[in-house]
Amino acid sequence: MKRYLSVLIIGLMAVRIWAADLPKQGFGFHIGYAQPTLRLNSLSNPVSAKDSLSTNIQLLGFKAGVVYDGSIIKGFGTSIGINYTFGKYNSGWRAAGIIGDYPRSRQIVYYHEVELFADWQYKFEVAQETYLILYTGPTIQCGAGMKMRSDHQNDFDSEITYSYYDGYSSENENKNEQFKRFNVTWGVGAGFQYKRYFLRGGYDFGLINPYANNQFVDAAGNQLDRYTHGRLDQWQVKIGVYLWYED
Repeated sequence: MKRYLSVLIIGLMAVRIWAADLPKQGFGFHIGYAQPTLRLNSLSNPVSAKDSLSTNIQLLGFKAGVVYDGSIIKGFGTSIGINYTFGKYNSGWRAAGIIGDYPRSRQIVYYHEVELFADWQYKFEVAQETYLILYTGPTIQCGAGMKMRSDHQNDFDSEITYSYYDGYSSENENKNEQFKRFNVTWGVGAGFQYKRYFLRGGYDFGLINPYANNQFVDAAGNQLDRYTHGRLDQWQVKIGVYLWYED
């Protein structure tokens, strides 16, 4: 028994010495660029994927949040936190009718989201208090709001008529664009840290179909033989600082 206890004590001391030069924990905030990307595949025939039409809507915006880092063993640890993400999309005016009337339309989307992330990370010490970082892990996203506005113009000189609705509302007038409020992604990325300052960037892959209504419905309420599925992905680059940092 004493032998096992001695081995355990020696092992714990070795781990403590091995990890002595690495940060143990830190709490801070970050802010940066975010690009949520809504990937839509509309299948005219749900059996044949070759008939799918792919559309990507890229929302440009920013991300801000708080983060807590904790080391488990030399270089290996976790990074958890909460983010707020904003994104905006503007399709611009597009001709949508017969030559002569020149009807045009555009779509504007305002996107608000809260994220809870938990990453596994490894920090490679390349110099004193300088690290390269690799990380991967899941994120749970909660849509706080998705305001979608569609503008229509009969000709270039007429007044604009528009519709304005919530992409998460069950009263959405365009049932083809209802979205689930919760989404799950898996992210991979890399970063750099010098003392209390860090830079991270990566890509999150959507794991579930974000569309609440899988079957297309036209303005008259008729179900069409066309199905909706896709992913909600996200690019992100963040810079930050640890306000509290313990070696």
